[in-house]
Amino acid sequence: MLVKYERIDELGVITISNPPVNALSHGVRSGILEAVKQAQADDSKAIVILCEGRTFVAGADISEFGKPIQEPSLPQVNAAIEASVKPVIAAIHGTALGGGFELTLSCHYRCAVPSAFVGLPEVTLGLLPGAGGTQRVPRLIGVKAALDMMTSGEKVPADRARDLGLIDRVLEGDLPEAALDYARDCVAGGLGVRRIRDMQIPVDSGDEQTLDAYRKQLSKRKRGQEAPQRIVDCVETALNKPFDEGLAFERAQFVECTQSGQSAALRHLFFAERQALKVRNLNPDASAREISRVGIIGAGTMGGGIAMAFANAGIPVTLLELNQDGLDRGLALIAKNYGRTVTRGKLSASEASSRQALITGSTNYEDLGAVDLVIEAVFESMDVKKQVFRRLDEVCRTGAILATNTSYLDVNEIAAATSRPEDVVGLHFFSPANIMRLLEVVQAEHTADDVIVTAMALGKRIRKVPVLAGVCYGFIGNRMLRQYAKEAQLCMIEGAAPDQIDGALTDFGMAMGPLAVGDLAGLDIGYKARQALTDEQKGDPRTYCIADALVEMGRLGQKTGAGYYRYDPETRARSFDPEVLEVIRCEAERHGVVQRTLNNEEILDRHILALVNEGFRILEEGIAQRPGDIDLVYVHGYGFPSYRGGPMFYASQRGLDVVCQRLEALADQSGERYWEPAPLLKQLVDQGQSLDDWMNSQR
Repeated sequence: MLVKYERIDELGVITISNPPVNALSHGVRSGILEAVKQAQADDSKAIVILCEGRTFVAGADISEFGKPIQEPSLPQVNAAIEASVKPVIAAIHGTALGGGFELTLSCHYRCAVPSAFVGLPEVTLGLLPGAGGTQRVPRLIGVKAALDMMTSGEKVPADRARDLGLIDRVLEGDLPEAALDYARDCVAGGLGVRRIRDMQIPVDSGDEQTLDAYRKQLSKRKRGQEAPQRIVDCVETALNKPFDEGLAFERAQFVECTQSGQSAALRHLFFAERQALKVRNLNPDASAREISRVGIIGAGTMGGGIAMAFANAGIPVTLLELNQDGLDRGLALIAKNYGRTVTRGKLSASEASSRQALITGSTNYEDLGAVDLVIEAVFESMDVKKQVFRRLDEVCRTGAILATNTSYLDVNEIAAATSRPEDVVGLHFFSPANIMRLLEVVQAEHTADDVIVTAMALGKRIRKVPVLAGVCYGFIGNRMLRQYAKEAQLCMIEGAAPDQIDGALTDFGMAMGPLAVGDLAGLDIGYKARQALTDEQKGDPRTYCIADALVEMGRLGQKTGAGYYRYDPETRARSFDPEVLEVIRCEAERHGVVQRTLNNEEILDRHILALVNEGFRILEEGIAQRPGDIDLVYVHGYGFPSYRGGPMFYASQRGLDVVCQRLEALADQSGERYWEPAPLLKQLVDQGQSLDDWMNSQR
């Protein structure tokens, strides 16, 4: 039974049991509505809503996403609860999120255990609270706090929720007894029904300005996203219209969001994250190895960031450097990063101190003898990495996992430098590693199944999005990035200015344009790497000649104040530089390129479809398990706009046949074979199949 109703003394108790998270399925909604009606007809004096299992209602039933909602809808259930003639008390444990929290807001009182959280995270799925949240929350806590909560989607702990006014009591003792005692106190105190709908929003004379300020902030912070702006509209309606009009407006906005492409994209990513954890063809009996201490080799920016990622998850770290000076610099950088986090109010000083204390420095390989996992984050050189792994093979205990953070190199070759290739795996973090969510888990030829199980579970434990990749140059993300970066260079030499190229991509939603990214990373990095290559290995000179020319002029990017752009020495603000246009013109002339005018549509297509086409090749080769895995890589690692769902989802939404035709047109226009549609894409179009059809055929 999903919902049961029982009498306990003078109380009517509604208990929801829909494991694992008590989602608000049709059956649960119907059960609650029936139980509320039953409670109205007996002589109970108050009603308590509880949930069994590890949590209160944690949200909607995700299996109903994108389908017509069967009545009763959640707003209908909430209306019945709110209309109860007897006080209704929600007893929260675990998390009350989304519709689950909106359910509690329709109750007359709310209590929670100290470990509980509440929240309205709908914005993360391109939605807004659609069952009264945007109308009830401002009435409880005011406009600004309501906007903070709903546009961030963050969870609020019980103590803070009480201080804000979202809940009435933090309970002492265990459920259900503590909640029943609170309900009895309500009855004994003569507390009747208290409907949020009847409350007035705490009005501040600056509320209208607050709404305008939020619209401006959100246009920058959540650039291109529709749902946050709609939330502001709903709160404005709550401020200026009667409750029922506000509810109707909110519901109309919610329905529009559910039918939007942005919400479809964000829901795709929601499901993709859960699917990514499921690795195919592993031994079902393989279980994760225990990871209680981690070693990291290299205390530079990447190694220090990785150390922080583990310390933030409560895992002790031994950070190894070749010499004390290098180690001291690395530890100082970690301390500086934690200090910034404290200054920004994201962490308390004591929390930062305790996390920093989990990181122990060393210059002695022997100190890695007891770790369960060691990750090298040293210079991107095969010879250097092999040397490191030979040493690890000597000092690390049997069963320890040996991981490389390489961005491009062959993990099979690195593993072959050890006597235990089955223990070797790629763990490719993205900089800054303490912030960026993506973790590419690279499965080498001999990597043991339990190592993969461990790596995927560990990624989740340290709050990353782990995605499995096979071995090839650049794995998933950087292999695709080469095609993307190449198009930036070709568009530039053919006649597009740097700011036009970057603008076309940021208008699409990319976090940064490719040339601005180059300036941020430093143009000298690629330049130095190319110096070790033959002309044949370097490839088409049109794809690097402008960058090389800038480096040879001393324009290395932001760190020298000039690269593709000029940078203000104080603010780092970038500006257009005519000198770069002259460099581009000279290089075009030198390489026989006739410059022309490119429109933004062509620039955008050449960049995004280069990603898409390479993504299809990666799928066909088995480097990625799923299209959704590729999308996760690009959203969480490369700044692809989440509300567009990733390159593969974008291609599906645009139409695989349309994408194929556009690639063929680019091939005809340029005469370059690399624009020919990938065989898998061509096959799906010829057979009239979708990527979902292809995925189903792989199962």
